[in-house]
Formats: sequence, C-alpha cells, structure tokens
Amino acid sequence: MAKLLIVESPAKAKTITKYLGAGYQVKASMGHLRDLPKKEMGVDVEHDFKPTYIPIDGKDKIISELKTAADSADFVYLATDPDREGEAISWHLQQLLALDGSKTQRVTFNEITKTAVTEAIKHPRRIDMDLVDAQQARRILDRIVGYKLSPFLWRKVRTGLSAGRVQSVVTRMVVDREREIRAFVPQEYWSIDVTLCQEGKDFVAHFFGDRKGKRELPDEAAVNVILDELRGKSYLVESVKNAKKKRQPAPPFTTSTLQQEASRKLGMTAKRTMAVAQELYEGVELEEHGVTGLITYMRTDSLRIADEALAAARRFIDGRFGSEYKPARARVFHTKKTAQDAHEAIRPADAFLEPDQIRRSLTPDQYRLYKLIWSRFIACQMSDAVLDTVSADISCDKWIFRAGGQSVAFSGFLALYEESTDEAKDEESAPLPKLQAGDAPEYKGIDPRQHFTQPPARYTEASLIKAMEEKGVGRPSTYAPTISVILDREYVAKEGRALKPTNLGEAVTDLMIDKFHDIVDVQFTSSMEEQLDRVESGQEDYRRILADFYHGFDAELKQAEIDLEKKRIKVPDEESDEVCELCGRKMVIKNGRFGKFLACPGYPECKNTKPITQDTGVACPKCGGRLLKKKSKSGYYYYGCEHNPECDFMTWDSPTKKVCPNCGGVVFRHYTKEDKRYLCHKPDCGWSEPIATRGRKKAEAAAADQPEKTVKKTAKTAAKKTAAKKAPAKKTAAKTAAAKKTAAKKAEKAQ
Repeated sequence: MAKLLIVESPAKAKTITKYLGAGYQVKASMGHLRDLPKKEMGVDVEHDFKPTYIPIDGKDKIISELKTAADSADFVYLATDPDREGEAISWHLQQLLALDGSKTQRVTFNEITKTAVTEAIKHPRRIDMDLVDAQQARRILDRIVGYKLSPFLWRKVRTGLSAGRVQSVVTRMVVDREREIRAFVPQEYWSIDVTLCQEGKDFVAHFFGDRKGKRELPDEAAVNVILDELRGKSYLVESVKNAKKKRQPAPPFTTSTLQQEASRKLGMTAKRTMAVAQELYEGVELEEHGVTGLITYMRTDSLRIADEALAAARRFIDGRFGSEYKPARARVFHTKKTAQDAHEAIRPADAFLEPDQIRRSLTPDQYRLYKLIWSRFIACQMSDAVLDTVSADISCDKWIFRAGGQSVAFSGFLALYEESTDEAKDEESAPLPKLQAGDAPEYKGIDPRQHFTQPPARYTEASLIKAMEEKGVGRPSTYAPTISVILDREYVAKEGRALKPTNLGEAVTDLMIDKFHDIVDVQFTSSMEEQLDRVESGQEDYRRILADFYHGFDAELKQAEIDLEKKRIKVPDEESDEVCELCGRKMVIKNGRFGKFLACPGYPECKNTKPITQDTGVACPKCGGRLLKKKSKSGYYYYGCEHNPECDFMTWDSPTKKVCPNCGGVVFRHYTKEDKRYLCHKPDCGWSEPIATRGRKKAEAAAADQPEKTVKKTAKTAAKKTAAKKAPAKKTAAKTAAAKKTAAKKAEKAQ
C-alpha cells in the first residue's frame, strides 16, 4: 500500500524518509504553493473578504509532481510545520491538489525523531480550520494594510515604500526610544569609594550614608563636605552579615529568548538564528547517526517540556555531574497566560547527544546554536547554585561605607550555563577578606567620582524582540521577519548592535501617527493579536474581525487622501561626513535610480555628486592608494582604487585580513561556484591557494585528532567515497572507449 507524506522542505523529507522506510514516499512542497496574487490585492472587501488564491509563479513543476504522486498514492499525510502557517499550507495543498478527504489526513510532530514521526502517523487528524482561519485572517489583514497604505506612501512620501500592520508599530517603537534619548536631561550625582586593607588584602567599600540611612551625593560641594570630615580619621567595621543566596537556572528557550540569547552570546541576527534553528530541526547528516533532527520545533512561546525529555535530562545530569546536581524533583516552568502554548519549549531532541560529540558534522553556526540550546535545556533541570555572600558596614566618623562580596559555595547549574542580559553587569563582586565587627582596616586611598544619569539605551535586536514579546506585538514566527523588513526598508539602521531610526523612518512614523493612529498603536496591535488567538481557538469569526478593522481603516485612508491632496511629505536628507570639494558643504545622501549616492546640498548652485564609497582600510595592490568598496549600477559591490581613473585597479574579490606569504600583500577571497580560492592581486606575484571546503576541514580535523589507525581508516573510507563518486565517470569513459573500438572494427570490416 503506497502512502505519500508531504512536508515543506527537502531536508525534512530526507530525515523523515529514513524513519518511515519502505511503503512511504516523502515529498517536499518547498513552502507555500499558492497565495494571494502579487499584482492585485486579491481580497474582495465587499463580499466577506473572500480571498482569491492562485498558484505561485515558478511552482508549476512541483505542483505537477505532487499531483502525480498524490493520484497514485492510496493515502496522503500532510505533515507541514505544527503551527498556523503549517496548517494553512496543508489546507492549500488539499485544495490545490484536489485531495480526497477520505484518504487525506493531517499529522504533526514537535520534533523530527523516529518516535515522534511514527507516533504522529498513528494519530492523524483532520485539518484544523480554526488554525487555517487564524492564518488567513493575519494574511488578509496584512494584505489590506500593505496594498492600501503602501501606494499612499508612494504618492505622499517616496516611491518604493511599504507599510505593514506589525512593521509600522515596531518602527514606531524604535522611533519613540530615539526621541526619549534625545529628550533625556542628564542629572549629576557623585560616588565615593574608599580602598581599605585587611590582613594584607585590599578591598573597596562604597559610600552609603550615615546611621540614619542612605544619603545621596548630588554635587561636588556635598562631596567636599564629607571628604573634609573623613580626612585623617580611622575606619571601623561596625557589622558583618554572612548569608547564603540561591540562584535558580533560567527556563528553557522560547523563540523570543532564543533570539535574544543568540544575539547577546553569539552575535547572530534573529533572521540568522531562525535559519540555523530550522536546519537543526529539519535534520543534519551526522557521521554516526545519519540524517538526524537535533532540536524541537523552534517557533514557540511555551515553556512546557515533555515528561520523557525531563526524565532523559535528569538521567544525563546524574551520570555526568552527580546526584547533588540533580534536584529532588524535575523543574516545571509556567508559561505566560498570553502564550499560545501550542508546542513544547525549544530543547534538544536527544539530551544525551552532546554538542562536542557531533561538532565535526555541524557548521560553526549550527554547532554554536545547538550548544546554546542543549546547555540551556540541561541547565534548567540542574540544582540551584549556592553563593556565599557577605556585607560589611564600615564607619568613619559619622559616615557609613558598605562593602560586599560573594563566592560560589556550590556551582549547581552554573557548572554548565549562565544566562546573559542586555543590561551592563555590575563589577564582579570579589570575595572580601575575613572581617569581624571591631576590626580596623588600614586606609589606602579614596576616590570621589562625578557621574551623570544615562538615557535609556537604544534597542538592539535582542532587546527589541524582548519588548515586542512583552507588549504583545507580533508572535514568535513574526519577530525575525519584522526586524528584517524594517532594516531592509531603511526605516531603521544598525549602528554596531544598536538600532536607530533613519530620517525616513521618523518621517513615515510621524505621518502614520497623524493619519493612521491605530496602525502604529502598540495597544491596538496587541489586541489584534489577541483577537487572532481567539479565531484560532474557535471563539471568533475571522470575517467579523476583518470587517471591524476595515471599516475604521478605510475611513482613515479616505480622510488622509483629502487632508494631503496635492501635498508631499519631505524627508530630511541624511548628512554624511564627506565634504564637497567644490564648495565645502557637507554632502548629503540621496536616493536615485541606481540606489544611494552623495550630492551637494547646494544644488542647483553646486551640482557635485559622487558614489557612496566605504574605505576598506586596505591599500590598493597596484598603486598603494586607498581601496574603496563601491556599488555598481546593477546593485553589486566591487572594490576599486580611490585614484580611479588614474589607477584602473578593480576587482569583485573581497579583501581579507590574511597576508600573502609570497610578497606580504593583501590576500583577496575569490569565491564562485566553480572556483574558490585565496589569491594575491599584486602585479607579478601570482600567489593563490584553494579555499578549504567544509569536507576538507573535517578530514583535516579528524586527521589531527584521531589515532594513526583511525586516520588510516578515515582516509580509506574517504578514498572509497571518492572512488564511488568517480566510478560513474570511469564507467562512462570505459563505455565510450568500447563503443569507439567497436565502431573502428566495423569500419575495418566495411573496408
């Protein structure tokens, strides 16, 4: 009996094929196969918001292949991702392929392991239309906003702009934070630190106040009064408090916390984090295990953990760290009331599959992210860390100074993992020397310092995702795409890790606040997400929600057209550091037909323009001038000399930090599908070497780490694989030679 199982990606299909074996054919849809049309809104707002779906361009071949496979199958399983989007893809597949409802069912699994997949096949279900409707509602809402608002922005601000239901409110969040920073008025305050010595060990005590309580130090005058009173006086330990403090581990990852921690610890963008997590979820080829799914589904807001996973983690902790590192009971973390709780928390599929065991089979990013997920999950089931803390009050005259210190009494979960934060950490509290009431530590020095209160920090990707989650803006699946959109649309720019609104972002946000207040209102967006959740749970009809939204939105749009008739919003030009060599003004960044360029603000008196370039910090291999990164008219980056056209050096190859071993020049990276190598562009040098591929690096690592016999075995296996790859070519060559020989003999006979 032939059975067809349809998933979204080839990687997922490959992994599942291994688990199901004979009797099943696993095919990939490559994501969505039909959607709303690109060139029109595709939603009939006059008739219950009926959507018009059409096959996506370029998907004809996949649709045809799936249709053929479905027609010849006795039963079809739709196994797309276990969320709203996945449910909608399954529904679209059923509609598009005209699948018979009596022989088509939906299956879902939170992790791609043999147990999870085979159990899912045993418990199929019908497509959940509430989930589909929730996804349709989101898609239609976004389409209405995008297709109605974007053309308005084109006419009133700048061609090519876009607006979105979530992206617009997130842009506003970044704009509001920037304006908070600008409006911030710093307040002066002071601190006094005194360095003391007890039993030959220096330590620092911080000014606290007097015996009545804490005292603020608002200015230098207040500090000088205290310094005068302290001068020449001795210090006395008034009291010492010793205590034990417990620290609990952080819960396992949700989508939001994974993106935040990957940003802080690994420097990954949210988009990159989700792409790598998808690879780990769908399956990676492991040396000893074959294609294996490594983590559970990565789009989740739940902290729930399956009982089997908890038991496995506890067994691992017991065996690796010892029973004292395993708490008496498994930890259970409570999910927020606003969470959908559709899936488990993000965790490794196998607690016993340690990151270092499979490192050779993973890319660097896969290894780092898997290690982060694995460590966080195991640590969340470990014992509390216990810290020994000490606090001492030390008097001098009538003033009190306070010193604190701590040390680890029992590492607990800290033996494996510690969560990072966006806030700057306090200085590490080093252990204090042994102090007792009545001790008189030796005075070593005093340090009065002026400080100013700091404005709120700009958002980073991590802190913006955290804020989006806290305010209920978007859902786990939308965090990364939303941030990518506002960066790509140039409403927001990155300065290091910080996110800063552009002039364009501020101008568009101001227009939206004025004319479409609800679209950029955090509370309104959050309540819309709650309504979509109610559609998912079957409590609301999505058409009613769309009707309520559209009534107010359409009225606002019509009024905005009237208010801004024959008007256009001017976006202030962004000033650059480049000085116009003709008139001395600072040049500004303009948008043109071929992208951004520099122009003199003195136009039309001064018509100077030039391309935007970026100094690479590398010398031109031909003349020694600055090598600049430039953008071609077709949008591709290349590298050219600052002295162009006098010096004609130009290359598409990117400069590296490597130094040529032959001439000491800069090494460039040449990377195409056919040719991957490092090379030197200095005239008459000619040095180059191939770039090691992932497979070659693995082989080299294996040769360095393994014993001689194993190295030989690895080399032998590699040789066999190479021979197997070459075999078809050799066979073809042999056949060709034999055919030529036969043809020659026939020719001889003919003569």
